[in-house]
Formats: sequence, C-alpha cells, structure tokens
Amino acid sequence: MKQRAAAPAQRGAALLLAMVIVALIVTIASSMVWLQTRAVQVEAAERARAQAAWILAGALDWSRLILKEDAREARNRGQNRDSLDEPWATPLAEARLSTFLAADQDNNADSGPEAFISGAIVDAQSRLNLRGLVDGAGKTVPAQVAALQRLADLAGAPADTAARIAEGLRLAQLPPEEAGAAGAPLRPAQVDDLRWLGIDPATLARLSLWVELLPVATPVNANTAPREVLLAAIDNIDLGTAERLVLARQRKPFDTLADVQALLPADAKVEGARIGVASAWFLVSGRLRLEERVLEERSLLQRDGDRVVVRRRERHSFTAPTQ
Repeated sequence: MKQRAAAPAQRGAALLLAMVIVALIVTIASSMVWLQTRAVQVEAAERARAQAAWILAGALDWSRLILKEDAREARNRGQNRDSLDEPWATPLAEARLSTFLAADQDNNADSGPEAFISGAIVDAQSRLNLRGLVDGAGKTVPAQVAALQRLADLAGAPADTAARIAEGLRLAQLPPEEAGAAGAPLRPAQVDDLRWLGIDPATLARLSLWVELLPVATPVNANTAPREVLLAAIDNIDLGTAERLVLARQRKPFDTLADVQALLPADAKVEGARIGVASAWFLVSGRLRLEERVLEERSLLQRDGDRVVVRRRERHSFTAPTQ
C-alpha cells in the first residue's frame, strides 16, 4: 500500500520537475531571441547611421565641387565677385534620394529606401564676422563694436551686448601670463560658444542670423548680406539705404566697391576691411531623413583659388517626430 501511495507522489514530482525544466528552457530561449533581435536592431541602426554619414559626406563633396566650379567660371569671366544669382546660392529642397541615383529599370522614385535629402550653401561673409571685433594686437576695434551694437539693437538685445562680446573675445586671446589670476576664458570657435562669455542663449538666437565667428577677420559681402548686416557694416546709413543696395544688386550684382559707393550718401564711406564683393568662406548644411532617423550636418568651408577646404564639421542625429 505504501508503494502504491508513493507512485502518484513520484509522478507528481516528476511532472513538476518537467514543468520547471520546460519553463527554464522557454525563458532561456526567449532571452536568446530577445538578445538576437536586439543585436539585429543595433546592427541595423549602426548600418543606417553609417549610410547616412556616407551620403552626407558625398553631398559635402558635391558642394565643394560647386564652389570650385564657380571660382573657375568667375576667373574665366574675369570677375572677382560672389552673388546670390550664382548656382551655389540655390538651396536643395527636400527630395527623395532615389531620384538622384542612376536611372535604370530597377531603381526609380517608387523603389529604394525611404530616404530624403536637403541642403544649402550659405555665404558666411553675408554675416558680420565677430572675429573682426579684436585686431591682431589684441585691442578691440571701435567701429566693429559699434556695428555689432547696431545689430544687437535691431534684435532687441541688451545695450551692453556688443561690448561684452568684444571684451570676452579680447580676453580669450590673451596669453596665460597676461590673463591674470582668474585666467582667460576659452576662445570661442563658433557663435554658440559665446555662451562661455556669459551671453545668454536667447540673445544668441536673435543674433545668429546676422553674425558669424570665422577663424580670421573678413569683410561683409555686399552682394549677399541682408539689409540689417549692411546697415551694421556701413556707417551713416539707414535701413532705407540698405534696402536700396539690396534692390540694386538684384538687378545687377556689385562688381567693385565703387558700385556700392555710388549708391551711398556723401557722408557714408565703404571701407575695404569691412565691405567687399567676394567671399572665401561658406557654410554648408545638409539634412538626411532615413525613415524615422534624421542626421544633420553643418560644415564650414574655405575657398582659396581652386582649393576648397573643410575647416569645421559638426553632426547631429535625432529621431524625427511622428505625425
């Protein structure tokens, strides 16, 4: 009787053990499947990121070629100016990437990845270059500080904005032995870095369309600058005169500074160090949207004759908001 009573108990224990083993196997299998799925997702994301980076690198090379060809054509025409009627100034609206690929029966606008690209080339010298606020001797340039303050006034920034930026850039250029006990602030490389000098983000956001921070001092290009920047860069003019310059260059770009001077009042003089008609620095922005991922790149290019060199690149990746 005891053996008969023990048999069901043994069978119950065996069944319970079998269930535990099955549950363990299922758990392990599920974990392995999850890990494999996760690895595939990570690999796919990395592959998409690499593909997007390659595409934007190709777009940057394309921009360099456009600027190089523009310089060659200008030299053949005997011109030394840059204006907004040239090919480089036409932005690329967002378009599906497959429309740029080789045309064949298996590759058309209805096939290929859901990738969209857009971009633009902007003349960096269409903006007031803050590098000109301080000269090579480490002294602030009053005329340039006054020009920046005119822009700050238009943007509704605090009255001491220009003086604070100029003083911060001056201190940032000091050698360590002259900086004093507090030390010199970090030297800004771009406009966003002015936050290191205590300039608030709201002020920078308002000024960012009109100012730039290039590695060297440069004049403002009268053929590409908006009227606000022209007002800042040319003393003794008002917005009406600046607007007249913009309208005049739309009919015919300025070939020389004399063309600019001819449209100014008698007490307004153009200075070659502050105003020009040609550019050597350009900002290239590219944006690639690959399904739900977006990769944006912004580069600073310097054109020196037939050479176009990348001086700065920055890249941002994020997820596009769902509609």
